[in-house]
Amino acid sequence: MKEMTFKAYAITNEIDLNKIAIHCGIPKRFTWEEPLILRGDILRSILDEEVKESEQVLVFSFGSVVFINHSSLDKIHRLFTFIHSFEPDFDMRNIDKYTDDYSLHIAENEQIEFDDEYVLVPKYEDFYPELISTVLAKSVALEKTEEQLGKILDKLETMIDRLEKGNLRIGNKELARTTAKIVRHEYNTLAYIMILDKPDITWTSSDASEFYDNMTEFFELNDRYKILKSKTEILYNIMEGFSTISHSMRGLFVEWIIVILILFEIVLTLLEIAGLLPS
Repeated sequence: MKEMTFKAYAITNEIDLNKIAIHCGIPKRFTWEEPLILRGDILRSILDEEVKESEQVLVFSFGSVVFINHSSLDKIHRLFTFIHSFEPDFDMRNIDKYTDDYSLHIAENEQIEFDDEYVLVPKYEDFYPELISTVLAKSVALEKTEEQLGKILDKLETMIDRLEKGNLRIGNKELARTTAKIVRHEYNTLAYIMILDKPDITWTSSDASEFYDNMTEFFELNDRYKILKSKTEILYNIMEGFSTISHSMRGLFVEWIIVILILFEIVLTLLEIAGLLPS
């Protein structure tokens, strides 16, 4: 084997691997840390056609799917149709929105070398497909999350424009919806993509651990994660400011109502003293 090709997609926020595993007759309960690997007879039954021994699909719980040695777009769309039957929330028309291509090249007497399009290794190791797939899956999932964060920032910019124009009132529902989007963004990044977690094989093999660390560094996963975290903290600070302004305006409104009621009571009392109102 001289080359392996990888194509990664981020299609949704979450995929229930156990539902797919039960349907495929896989007697195992999957956790968030491990992908569901489809190959051989199982993949053949899903696609309803012959597949090569080298072809496989890794499905990740955080919504990414990686195809290994798949050159047919028809097979890819057929597999997505299969997943869509379990997770109908994602849009089949936009599956190409967050994607990345990569390859593994094997050349004897060469040092490990990372490039934007491939990684070159001196010999094949069994852990390469899963580790490369995991990094690619996390990378495209981060790309999807980064765009979602951009949409939240656009929403906050609109709210800031309203404040600059003197519209200081922001409804509780609007604040709650925006805060929920920020919390969901953070949850999808931290809990589901699990940037800081490493595959199990890296804990038992020093070579696998070193390769995984080098690849995550090349794809800047940790740096991108830190940037997302810092932007999320800024969003929380902005929302706290909005909330403070909103509560202050409501408090001021209530105070003015109280003042008006007191003044009204005083006027009624004076009119009654002056005999202008019946006692």
